Amino acid sequence: MPNATNTIAIHCRALIKRYKEVVAVAGLDLDVLAGECFGLLGPNGAGKTTTVEMLEGLVTPDAGEIELLGMRWNQDEHALRQRLGVALQETKLADRLTVAEVIRLFHSFYRLGRTVEEVLDVVELGEKRDAWVEKLSGGQRQRLAIACALVGDPDVLFLDEPTTGLDPQSRRQLWDVVATFKRGGGTVVLTTHYMEEAERLCDRVAVMDHGKVIALGTPRQLVASLGAEEVVEFTLKEGSAPPSEAVLAALPDVRAVRRDGTRYTLTVSEVHRAVPGLLAELQRGGVEMTALVTHHATLEDLFLSLTGRHLRDE
Repeated sequence: MPNATNTIAIHCRALIKRYKEVVAVAGLDLDVLAGECFGLLGPNGAGKTTTVEMLEGLVTPDAGEIELLGMRWNQDEHALRQRLGVALQETKLADRLTVAEVIRLFHSFYRLGRTVEEVLDVVELGEKRDAWVEKLSGGQRQRLAIACALVGDPDVLFLDEPTTGLDPQSRRQLWDVVATFKRGGGTVVLTTHYMEEAERLCDRVAVMDHGKVIALGTPRQLVASLGAEEVVEFTLKEGSAPPSEAVLAALPDVRAVRRDGTRYTLTVSEVHRAVPGLLAELQRGGVEMTALVTHHATLEDLFLSLTGRHLRDE
């Protein structure tokens, strides 16, 4: 595996993919640098998986161009297969094979690669090497799937929502595996709809919606584009006469206001100034709240600001 550089590992332009009347990817442009963890963030149906499947050579785009590691699928497919690792959303493995047997099987697909023991150590499955796949927990199965993606010692690792459905401990174990691969100079393309995952792992993030990139940058840059670092969310009692959005926008340190029925979201610069002003305004109007929470601004808040929807919306 080569060391990380500032060169472009993945280059794609004007990618389009349709499924009958549905446009899954609509003219996508992306550049991923060698050695970075690049995240595709968005809700289900945003086009993340279709994009990754085209980059992986599993789906042929209807239009556009893709270049990986200086090669193209229509010219260099065999060479590319030797240099990529892929972990799909769900990997079906034979229940009655042991962990070591599964890794050994995948190792046979590559001319070179890492030893079974090396990969077991990376994904922390050494104690399960002789266990059948059917005996593994969900988190252990996911780590085994990533072990299969790593055994060829790839330059680029594709992970499509690898932690969906996992408990917090299993999720963090997989994060450690990804971080270790990246420290070794590998390039990671990660799809996720977990904002914390993207903020924790990714050097840069492309926020996708309806098959297009609607925001691109580091997690810090994207959150900063909201214009404030804090968010206040509150819900009014049913039947209350709500204040106008203009009144809320004029409160101290409020930068933006969004309303969804009786639920309001305020993007603010200083919570300790915004909340007292909000409470005073609601008291003047005789308006009752049923809930009030505050938190640091996240990529979830960015997506809500851009689209009016939450990342986890189905």
